[in-house]
Amino acid sequence: MKYDIIVIGSGPGGYVTAIRASQLGFKTAVVEKENLGGICLNWGCIPTKALLKSAQVYDYLKHVDEYGLKAEAIDKDFEAVIKRSRGVAEGMSKGVQFLMKKNKIDVIDGFGKIKEGKKVDVTAEDGKVTEYSADHIVIATGARSRILPSLPQDGKKVIGYREAMSLPTQPKSMIVVGSGAIGVEFAHFYNAMGTEVTIVEYMPNIVPVEDKDVSKQMERSFKKAGIKIMTNSSVESVDTSGKGVKATVKTKKGEQVLEADIVLSAVGIKTNIENIGLEDVGIVTDRDKILVNDWYQTNIPGYYAIGDVTPGPALAHVASAEGITCVEKIAGLHTESIDYGNIPGCTYATPEIASVGLTEEKAKEAGYDIKVGKFPFSASGKAKAAGTPEGFVKVIFDAKYGEWLGCHMIGAGVTDMIAEAVLGRKLETTGHEVLKAIHPHPTMSEAVMEAVADAYDEVIHL
Repeated sequence: MKYDIIVIGSGPGGYVTAIRASQLGFKTAVVEKENLGGICLNWGCIPTKALLKSAQVYDYLKHVDEYGLKAEAIDKDFEAVIKRSRGVAEGMSKGVQFLMKKNKIDVIDGFGKIKEGKKVDVTAEDGKVTEYSADHIVIATGARSRILPSLPQDGKKVIGYREAMSLPTQPKSMIVVGSGAIGVEFAHFYNAMGTEVTIVEYMPNIVPVEDKDVSKQMERSFKKAGIKIMTNSSVESVDTSGKGVKATVKTKKGEQVLEADIVLSAVGIKTNIENIGLEDVGIVTDRDKILVNDWYQTNIPGYYAIGDVTPGPALAHVASAEGITCVEKIAGLHTESIDYGNIPGCTYATPEIASVGLTEEKAKEAGYDIKVGKFPFSASGKAKAAGTPEGFVKVIFDAKYGEWLGCHMIGAGVTDMIAEAVLGRKLETTGHEVLKAIHPHPTMSEAVMEAVADAYDEVIHL
């Protein structure tokens, strides 16, 4: 079977690429070895948000008296919480199936392996191999949980994010290794459900990619919630021979043995680039990533790569944008290359974290003379009324030209607010323009305007 475009992988990179290709008139097929929607839809972004929503509702119920209400016999059903999450994921996957049919995209079930001559061999579940060809082949095979030699995963006592989303019973205690988005989201979920949680982080701060003020606020919030945090620490080995797990943790003060029911390894991801034919075709990789140009072309004409398998940020919205850019370029449309300096990052724990652009530290390292503004949600009428006064909005501007260098938020609902900063930076908005754009009151979003006002010594409500 001959196609214009074959996409290997149907995650948020792959299926979006396929849909845009079909919209542009290309005869398109998607190869998928598991479930449509990939990790994000089935084992990542979407089901974790369902889990976190259950945790949020449970937390509200436990503190219902703070809102002048009464409720008795508050409890949770862990199995039902997991079941709801899986149901949400399955529903979204069916939605992608609908989109494939709507856009007349052929879905080829099986494991795809590229070959020379712009061909793909697809091995079905029964072992049958079928060859397909296309003018353009887009690799979007994504990534999986990275396994450290000191932390081998057995899927039962030492687990990755997939198992963490579908445990049959709730553990009484858990050690979370790594405090990036995956680590802190699961730490929050299990802590909110009543599990005793300890985070072990190698770096000096949790959520280490964030602005240091955000990291410190997150640590305060987590400790207040009862989560134990060990920074500047690393798990050297695990002993699973007993009933639970014994983890030997190296700290600045020496080694310490922690005991728990389960260890969750959240130390990053490993790309799915093995056995997909890269070496056979001659496609160049470096440090576990497929090398591409601004239009996601590999070194071999006709072969492209997007998403987690390439050197950009491993985020669903990045993969989608890369796929659209890739096929629009193939179609000959005028398209801009992606500005990787303006990619928002979001973490959906409680409190939420959202950020874009340079941190204060990075702005100084880059040589900017900066103006920094900060507005705490404790001074926000909406946040106080909602019972969510934790956190703040922090903005960073170039003092000379007013360029919006960075925006960092921590608090309730900030993942829905960060787009203002992304759009503002895209449009080269200055601090003065943000300040003079009237924000509605009372809202969480007016904290952005107030933070900008603080940067320019015009803040009213501090």
